[in-house]
Amino acid sequence: MSARLANTLIPLIFNTYNLTTMQGNGLKIGLIAAFLAMTLWYLFPTIQYNLEQKQISELSPSDSLQYVDENREKLASIKERTLNLGLDLQGGMYVMLEVGTPQLILELAGENLDENLEQVVATARERALENDTDFIDEMQAEFEATAEGARLSRYFRNDAADITRRSTNQEIVTFLKAQRTEALDRAIEIIRTRVDRFGVTEPSIIKQGTDRIVVELPGVDDKQRVRNLLKGTARLEFRVAANANEFSSFIQQVYNYFDEKAAGDEGDSLNTIQPNALLEVLSPGQSPYVLGYAAEQDTAEVNALLADENIQRMMPRNTTVLWSANSLPFGVNGEEVFSLYGVKEDVELTGEVIEEATVQFDPATNIPEVSMTMNAEGARDWARITGANINKPVAIVLDGYVYTFPNVISKISNGRSSITGVENVGEADDLVNILLSGALPAPLEIVEERTVGASLGQASIDASLNSVLIGLGIVAIFMIVYYRTGGAVADLALLLNIIFILGILAGFKATLTLPGMAGIVLTIGMAVDANVLIFDRIREEQRTGKTIKAAISAGYSNAMSAIIDANITTGFVALVLLSFGVGPIKGFAVTLLAGICCSLFSAIIITRVVIDYLTRAKSDSVNFG
Repeated sequence: MSARLANTLIPLIFNTYNLTTMQGNGLKIGLIAAFLAMTLWYLFPTIQYNLEQKQISELSPSDSLQYVDENREKLASIKERTLNLGLDLQGGMYVMLEVGTPQLILELAGENLDENLEQVVATARERALENDTDFIDEMQAEFEATAEGARLSRYFRNDAADITRRSTNQEIVTFLKAQRTEALDRAIEIIRTRVDRFGVTEPSIIKQGTDRIVVELPGVDDKQRVRNLLKGTARLEFRVAANANEFSSFIQQVYNYFDEKAAGDEGDSLNTIQPNALLEVLSPGQSPYVLGYAAEQDTAEVNALLADENIQRMMPRNTTVLWSANSLPFGVNGEEVFSLYGVKEDVELTGEVIEEATVQFDPATNIPEVSMTMNAEGARDWARITGANINKPVAIVLDGYVYTFPNVISKISNGRSSITGVENVGEADDLVNILLSGALPAPLEIVEERTVGASLGQASIDASLNSVLIGLGIVAIFMIVYYRTGGAVADLALLLNIIFILGILAGFKATLTLPGMAGIVLTIGMAVDANVLIFDRIREEQRTGKTIKAAISAGYSNAMSAIIDANITTGFVALVLLSFGVGPIKGFAVTLLAGICCSLFSAIIITRVVIDYLTRAKSDSVNFG
């Protein structure tokens, strides 16, 4: 196939080549000058940015901070136009996320969910982790093993997908896998939107397998902020506070229960005084809506104590407890203390009604908060909710944590609400980002996380540059020794070839990675290979007695087919790698493709122009060894 293409392309190139020859070298010189100018134009910001960084590094710490502060916009503008370096060259974060398929399955069951399905899902999850198998297949096997002849269709219905009570288990499994794929695709789009709003240059977000997403964020150093950005499902809910009388009674019953339990344990342990286990980790609250306050490290213990079946039976109907997202200002000994609120289980309103979210500042305290505006339908519901709960708290819940628990003073008719309690502008920006990007269809868990340090990235850059310079030096010396003047011309073309490749990468906003550097080294060999073919052909023609100009013309013409064929073949390989490869493989393919184009240009056009110039007079001669 490559030979057929070569036979088609070669005459076309010859015609172009002959046309330019007839018109002299003016067109070729103009083309070289334009290409070089364009390349330098795209590389100039990279050179400028590195010079700025060198200047900043030579300043004292205080002067460098002042310089960066005064020139922040200018530096940001230059940085945006520099050649992008990959995760392996400039450092950053590699995060592998997994879609929470078990949670997605439970949510798809909706009102049909029962204890049997929960147990099946829990067992299937353990087996899938142990055996490294597909969770949905394990769930089907476990369900059919525990209830022979039963159908999964009792839990899952979907008219759009034609899933009815008569659907077979295999049809249900196919439906669930399709739902997982849709959730994965939707999650990728949402993460891409969040990362774009976060301002990361050239992030890599790709699907891996059936339920995983790989995210590479070059240049990121705030790990916790990125974790929160990627994991947050952004499920915004508006809930009414628990009934004050019922919840106050529940609070009393809970503390009494643990008092009685401690007294019982005391009797069993030879009159040794036993403390109230709940009071050990939870301080009683003063509000009828607050079960208590706990330090961050004690919240898991409190959750475990409240999971007691007897406690759950005491809980008022349609009521649950949720932790606050932010710590209270009165922590002891620097500990962060969180509130445990009582709220209704029913969700009155969700984040789907939010049309706009912006960062605002409290006019009294100048503390940042997130202001939200609802659509018309949401505004009507919000007016109804606030009107029916005047002088009562309403909880604004994000991803299961209460961000705001304000008292409703009057009916709110304009559809506006705020999330307060954010720590800084960065957190407020991230909240706005998450809310505007939409809610994830299923929770995401970080299953692998790696951080490439900036120093390791710099070491990779240094090693790569050394390999390029050493390779270039050896090739240059060999070409000069073996082909004399012709070799020096080839070396000039080789140098321009590297500049052109970097310019193309910068111009197309491509990312230079470590494999990309390997691609450049490979291209050096390919570029010089074309000149070796041409120069050897010229030497053969000279041995037949032809003049230098005739030998040069014949040498270029006769070597062309071999050069085109070799580059087309390599180009096909690069295209395959670009189409099916991921991450570093794709970076290598991009660099290789750019290198092929540049090496053809430099070997055929640039060297010919220089050699024609050196042999412009009939008496001039070029030594090809």
